[in-house]
Amino acid sequence: MAPILGKPVSRRTLLRTAGAFTGALGTLALLQDGAIVPQRLAMADTAAAFPDIQFDLGPFMPPAVTYDGIPIGMPPVHTVFLTATLTARPSRADVSRMESALRTIEANYPYAPGGIFTHVSYSDNYFARFPASVVSANMPRTLSDNQPVLRRAVPSPTDVAPGSHVLALRRPAFNVPVRMESNDLLFTVRGDDSSYVADVVSWLSGSNKLIGRAVASPQFDAGMRITSSRAMFVQIGLPRYVAANAGFAWQSFVNSDSPMWMGFADQQVDAAAPAQNVTFVGGGGIHLSTATAGSYFDNGAIQHLSHVLLDLEQFYLNGRDPDEGPDTREPFDERIQYMFHSPAPVEQNPADPFYNGGGPMNLTMRGAIVRNQFHGAGYAEQSAQQFERMGHLSTLQRSARTPDGRPIHIRIDGPGFDAMDTTTGRNTPKLQFSGFFPSADFFATMRANQSAVDLLEKYNLDEEDHGLERFITATRRQNYLIPPRRHRAFPLAELV
Repeated sequence: MAPILGKPVSRRTLLRTAGAFTGALGTLALLQDGAIVPQRLAMADTAAAFPDIQFDLGPFMPPAVTYDGIPIGMPPVHTVFLTATLTARPSRADVSRMESALRTIEANYPYAPGGIFTHVSYSDNYFARFPASVVSANMPRTLSDNQPVLRRAVPSPTDVAPGSHVLALRRPAFNVPVRMESNDLLFTVRGDDSSYVADVVSWLSGSNKLIGRAVASPQFDAGMRITSSRAMFVQIGLPRYVAANAGFAWQSFVNSDSPMWMGFADQQVDAAAPAQNVTFVGGGGIHLSTATAGSYFDNGAIQHLSHVLLDLEQFYLNGRDPDEGPDTREPFDERIQYMFHSPAPVEQNPADPFYNGGGPMNLTMRGAIVRNQFHGAGYAEQSAQQFERMGHLSTLQRSARTPDGRPIHIRIDGPGFDAMDTTTGRNTPKLQFSGFFPSADFFATMRANQSAVDLLEKYNLDEEDHGLERFITATRRQNYLIPPRRHRAFPLAELV
């Protein structure tokens, strides 16, 4: 196993940022002594041409590392999602200004994990600023039901929203209504060095300083205003270190070899599609829209952004029915079935199924990395019938893959830690979720299938056997269209 671990978050740093924070810079400051800039196993090809698919980072990332036969591609350690609104339709001059701003970042930081990756996407609010005829002439439509590939996000069936299924086991502190956001655009800023990411985020937010020099921040006729910044960190062992230094009661149960709060790793290479396959024009035999090669948005895709609260106290400590016994802690074999499927794909540590994740000691990372295996689109229902329970991945896979098991999405999600949307006002573990999909409807269907309320009700299952739904609360959702690189700067503005 290649060591990727860094030193723990120091208490000095934690105290320095002890106040609750709601923006990315607070989270990045908290992590500056804990996350390390990894020495990548191989240098990325810095001479590679920029791909037209904005989110295709493959040519610039080192190869995956294999653990227990499972290839894992660790992403840039830090990602900030920076949302913004406009006050007017962008001008043609704004197109040049946006392109210049993005090129300025690329001129000052290498386009590599050790530097900065930046891409930008746009919402339905943005496109509503343009004549409907121009949007309609260029917006691809789904082949399944002739709808625009970009549509406004909708609540999932288990979100806290009118008409949704109320989860009785969702605790009051996490009973937060979901908000359908109305931003115009989204910057996604990624890199291994938190100081680089913070520098670019600050510059885009108006600092007028980049790499320590006076550089005018971008200003547009359209009047851009930053509305939120959300930091995500993905590094092996980092969630455990943050939990330990925050003093959470459940911290010793987080697998110290996991990059995720819930103790597992979803950065598996074969759990994500090649970038081309999720674009509107498609690839690998997957083509779900009317886009054709050379059309305006051909190499674009839908980027969904969610903000999710995690009830890890319930997940680790008190998620079981007290009638089953005095110890209500969740052992490894329960948690792995919530995450994956039934029966448990690997056995727990019989000596201690709780501490350090409770996973099997014969695996390199003690059960942090378990193969994301596809059992077929019907396995969630089969599991509901046979085992009276459903796992998170089995419900997700009801529509997330091709019949032969190939994913039709790319997830870029990971831990967050801040006070945004909490009822307590305290820094709380989050899942900062984003991903790329061939249409907004594809994601909505996938998320509804993941909720699996239909199967929950059809088979009268207990909520405690219903995947991860009671442990996760989405408080914000929005869909964006990420255009090809050649149209990344205020798309359509040059046409009007």
